[in-house]
Amino acid sequence: MTDPRANDQDDFIGGDFIEVYPDALDPAWCRALVERFAASPDGRPGQVGSGVMPDLKDSLDITISGRPDWRDAEGALNQAVFRGLMRYLRRYPYALIAPLMLETPDADGTRRRLTAERVQTMDDAALADVMQTVFRPGAINLQRYTGGRGGYPYWHCELYPRDPRAETLHRHLLWTVYLNDGFEAGGTEFLHQHRVIAPRTGSLLIAPAAFTHTHRGNRPQGGDKVIATSWVQFQRAEALFGG
Repeated sequence: MTDPRANDQDDFIGGDFIEVYPDALDPAWCRALVERFAASPDGRPGQVGSGVMPDLKDSLDITISGRPDWRDAEGALNQAVFRGLMRYLRRYPYALIAPLMLETPDADGTRRRLTAERVQTMDDAALADVMQTVFRPGAINLQRYTGGRGGYPYWHCELYPRDPRAETLHRHLLWTVYLNDGFEAGGTEFLHQHRVIAPRTGSLLIAPAAFTHTHRGNRPQGGDKVIATSWVQFQRAEALFGG
């Protein structure tokens, strides 16, 4: 016998939860950011959770968040990610509502449980308000991977429990903006989904941060690969629930 509830969920299941949004940022803006990165003296060897380990990750990084000289770039990237996240949540509303039992007011002010159907029909302003209540941006890294050598070949996810304040366990989604192309290989490869995302200048990748989306950054060939990357994080409990 067919479950009559099954069709109610058809719009919210399926897919691999990996979304790519082309032209999230203007290619000319991306090229300018690549040049700015190249001219900066602030690049440092990229780190993994245990520190600098070039056999796992070989890159040159700049963390731009919180730096006055990079505030404009941080703002532009966060705005582009916010727009992409809104699209992502309309397709996968349970990324917003499954972890929390959210309530929002109706037009008459009555508070009502937020459902997947309501997320899909909310106007942008209302959805943005909920998103800002639940989520916050992570620190943004610019990363350059040298052609033929650099990469992040270690299969990894974005969650790990080493941080005493559990900041790394607040990561819900990962994102990457590809700032250049014009090289071979160098894609973001997802292990269980058997999918490789080819870098395209200005495109935005969003995917879950947990082990289900274990991934690696393959080595670029014939040119350097430059990205901006971070996470969509939950607000801390004291911000969400008080105390």
